Amino acid sequence: MLGTGSEPRGVVEEWLSEFKTLPETHISTYAGSLHLKKCLVPALYRVIQDSSSELLEPVCHQLFELYRSSEDRLRRFTLQFLPELVWVYLRITASRDRQSNGCIEALLLGIYNLEIVDKDGNSKLLSFTIPSLSKPSMYHEPSSLGSMGLTEGALSHHDLIRVVYSGLHPQRETFTAQNRFEVLCFLMLCYNSAVVYMPLSSYQAVCRMSSRLCVCGFPRQQQKLWREPCNRVVLEPEFMVQMLTAVYHAIYNGEWEMGKEALEDILYRAQLELYSQPLLLGNAMMSSLPDSAPDETLGRKVLQVEVTPTVSRISRSAITAASIRRHRWKREDADGMSVGEDSFNLNDPDEGFSSGASNSSQPSATKLGGPAPRAGSQRSSAVRKTVTARLSRERDRDREKELMQREKELEKMKEQERVCPGLCTVRQCWKLK
Repeated sequence: MLGTGSEPRGVVEEWLSEFKTLPETHISTYAGSLHLKKCLVPALYRVIQDSSSELLEPVCHQLFELYRSSEDRLRRFTLQFLPELVWVYLRITASRDRQSNGCIEALLLGIYNLEIVDKDGNSKLLSFTIPSLSKPSMYHEPSSLGSMGLTEGALSHHDLIRVVYSGLHPQRETFTAQNRFEVLCFLMLCYNSAVVYMPLSSYQAVCRMSSRLCVCGFPRQQQKLWREPCNRVVLEPEFMVQMLTAVYHAIYNGEWEMGKEALEDILYRAQLELYSQPLLLGNAMMSSLPDSAPDETLGRKVLQVEVTPTVSRISRSAITAASIRRHRWKREDADGMSVGEDSFNLNDPDEGFSSGASNSSQPSATKLGGPAPRAGSQRSSAVRKTVTARLSRERDRDREKELMQREKELEKMKEQERVCPGLCTVRQCWKLK
């Protein structure tokens, strides 16, 4: 156990007196300069680890005052010590020494009671949206799941959004065996929600807490460098899942060795307790780890996702007779445009389109300075083109009706084939062709 020397004690006492005399208008400036005090954080860790220190009670009170302030940076400063506070609290609780645990218990309960309510004092209700597999995300493509039948039930669940609510936690005035891990799980959830803002010392503390809580009192403790006598600490699977979340972030943010060791210790304890949730999550994390330590500079970078999907969103099952028909019509229209563009330049009243700009942009058949065509020939040419266009549209409609009839017959034959296999013969299929 690290003692509190004269130098760390002086740093802590200076910090305690500095905040008490700080004006309200200087709190924001004070929060911005707090990270510059390099000796303060190690000194506070030493005070927290020594349960017999006389500075422990004023330090806990000061940390609570920082957390109660409206400045987010001061709240995060207190939150970085949460893993060490939880470890000391559970270790002392397992040793049944309640007298030296009062100030830490009060600090943890104070943070919990502040977090379960909003600024107006109303209970918070947290909501979590469960994503739907029918919609694309950065993790999957819906087309890779195969084509789903458009049944009435599938359509009714297509836009269904599932929301899970969590909250309305009751106020706690003291720890009991029944509510202990309910409070601690919620506190670790708060820590994990701000884990990206935590310093490296906090990552080391959360890995140290996870390893010691999982192996103390078990034979695996003899393999560790620390030999502190400690009783077994009862753990619940939900709390171990929160530990895994924090450890996983620490692994990829500069604490590869300590994080991997903590992950192995959590899996060791989960196997002994036969806890399915931490076993499932821990084994998945272990299987996804790289062979060597990842680059620390990549830990805090924003995850870059590929905007263009790696798999085509249009599957082969989407190629239907209707899509082939539309493709053929487009090709025929393109051929018609290449053969004679003058038929598309008509101001046909039936088409509902008239644009002088589009007409003037086309090349004129009359040479400049040449004789103008007669009005009678122009009218006859326009009538002939109009009749030709109408006949072409009628032929297209008849052809489309014929193809739709063929599709209906094909669907009918497929339905008969499903009901009675072998009913559709080669001769019948050839007729449909």
